Amino acid sequence: MNALTPVAIWLGSIPWLPRFLPQITAIDKFIQRVTKGTWSLLRIAGLPSMMLTVLGRKSGIARSTPILCVPYHHGYLIAGSNFGGRKAPVWVLNVRAAQRVTVTVDGRTFDATPRELSGDERAAAWEHMLRTWPNYARYAERTDRVIPVFLLTKVA
Repeated sequence: MNALTPVAIWLGSIPWLPRFLPQITAIDKFIQRVTKGTWSLLRIAGLPSMMLTVLGRKSGIARSTPILCVPYHHGYLIAGSNFGGRKAPVWVLNVRAAQRVTVTVDGRTFDATPRELSGDERAAAWEHMLRTWPNYARYAERTDRVIPVFLLTKVA
């Protein structure tokens, strides 16, 4: 956490911010490309992040998305919150169909196995995630769907 973290959390709570998600994502991808994955908008704000790369379930084309992640049990948690939108982000469907994904965290790239969490395991992970990004609770209130949570574990 740094001095910008509370600002990032405040910005992430603004209901109209999702309208600018394409622009935010493009800027973040640019920052990560020029810094070879060392920096991202979230990292500048003192928050953990990754570049998630997953093959399209239909196209087979690798797609990369910058995303907030939370370290957890020798892996990373990610949530398909989409700012509490009605639909999950497209990457959720691709991760559900994938046996492996590629992630870049702190400039290190590795393959990981995704596993969607449910029940008590999801509830415990969700509570852990809220300590890093309390806006997940706001996003859950904005939508009728259950926000999917995945645990990404590094492939040995």
